[in-house]
Amino acid sequence: MLRLKSENLRSKLRRMPLLRALPPLAAGILLADHYVLPLWLLVGGFLVCGILALLADDRGANLATLGAILLFGMTVTELRHTPAPPTGTPGEYEIVVRERLSEREGKTASGTTIRARRNSATGEWLPAAGNLVVRCDSSTALNPGDRAVVRGKIYPFTARHGGYGRLMTRRGYVGTLYLNRSSLLLSDTLHRELSPKHLSLFLHERAVTRLDRLALAPDEQALCNAMTAGDRRSLSPALRAAYSRSGTSHLLAVSGLHVGIVFLLANLLLWWLPLFRHGHILRNIAVILLIWLYAATTGFPPSVVRAALMFSVLQFALASSSEYVGMNTLAGVAFVMLLFHPDYLFDISFQLSFIAVAGIIAWGLPLCRLLRTRRKSIDMLTATLAIGFSASAATAPLISHTFGQISVVGLALNPVVILLSYVVVGSCTLWLVIPGTALAPLFSVVAGFAARAQNELIRAAAALPAAALDIRLTTTQCWSVYGLFIFATLLLWSAERKKSVSSLPE
Repeated sequence: MLRLKSENLRSKLRRMPLLRALPPLAAGILLADHYVLPLWLLVGGFLVCGILALLADDRGANLATLGAILLFGMTVTELRHTPAPPTGTPGEYEIVVRERLSEREGKTASGTTIRARRNSATGEWLPAAGNLVVRCDSSTALNPGDRAVVRGKIYPFTARHGGYGRLMTRRGYVGTLYLNRSSLLLSDTLHRELSPKHLSLFLHERAVTRLDRLALAPDEQALCNAMTAGDRRSLSPALRAAYSRSGTSHLLAVSGLHVGIVFLLANLLLWWLPLFRHGHILRNIAVILLIWLYAATTGFPPSVVRAALMFSVLQFALASSSEYVGMNTLAGVAFVMLLFHPDYLFDISFQLSFIAVAGIIAWGLPLCRLLRTRRKSIDMLTATLAIGFSASAATAPLISHTFGQISVVGLALNPVVILLSYVVVGSCTLWLVIPGTALAPLFSVVAGFAARAQNELIRAAAALPAAALDIRLTTTQCWSVYGLFIFATLLLWSAERKKSVSSLPE
């Protein structure tokens, strides 16, 4: 019989200081989004709380620390705010293409960064900030890394754009500009900036070109490109709809699952390095470099950066034989990302990836320990099923609130398709790093078979009558469900014995 002990909970929370610091930081960002206070007041309040944290007793110091973190979150949010260029009137802008957002039926949408705008009265170029969606046809398509001077009207996102408009605004986009041959004044495709972002765009395009050499069927090729390199341009609307209805659309966006596969694959391939002197150090460095190289090939989306940071910390922890507290590490990664990009708090991809990993750590890993046997093959299977179910259950309320749909079949389907995902991502990643094309037929057969099996399984599940339920939770209902999840997790932490978070069965 389990006994609930508050000391167990307090002991766990003491070992997770970053988890305790994350809620007040998020609260500060939320408050700054609704209320604008003078910067001097925020800095003064932060200093006062900091002094009280040093002078007060334990209880008072804890409250003062929480207040300081909250005010720090508000301060960072206000400092990160940049004025956007005026919208609704024609103008000239210097832009740099960051990424290709979509490409359908000969029309493309590119994500660009505004560097400068021209003063219509004086002709002077003035510094400007903000991101811009540029839509054009194939005759004027821009590629990642290109610089251009364009003329046109920026159409801001309004209420009619719904959730899409809110999401793009949170990501720093000020609106949409429609481009044609006459409005493209100057295009420079040669003098591209040398930066980590543009290097990642170069690696991303090279990875897509390399994957295309497998010459798979269209839907299979599209799946491999999306899951390995984060390139979703060639996904057909029908295939997207099937993944959405079956509750497996997260597989199409590179995230923690995909980075975890690369993490495991790198450790397995480099198992022999510790046989040499200082081999352990070399393997750890090589694994971390491979993780970040993979993140670069996907274009550094927030979910991949979060996962790369977390798995890097995990590799360091394994190298030093120190205790790895997964939830504290996840909270620390989220804390750092929110400091640099407070708007990530409102980004649905960041929210889903964070909640999915939190569900895996809080529920999936205890389930793995509970179901552990003496047979490693069975342990790996049960671990995959437990982790897939935990991630699906944890994200279901947010998906319902955001997209108005709960996938019924997805809860049972996710664990199975994750096994196929290991084959797809693993084989395609190996194909990217192996030189030459001599082994192309072999990788084409393996990756093609796994991708075809996964697509057919998804299509069959999506065709079921009750594959998804059209249920949209209100904001209050969504918060209530997650409140129950948190309460149940705290009860679990109170009941279990103190132990470090273990990894998957060996």
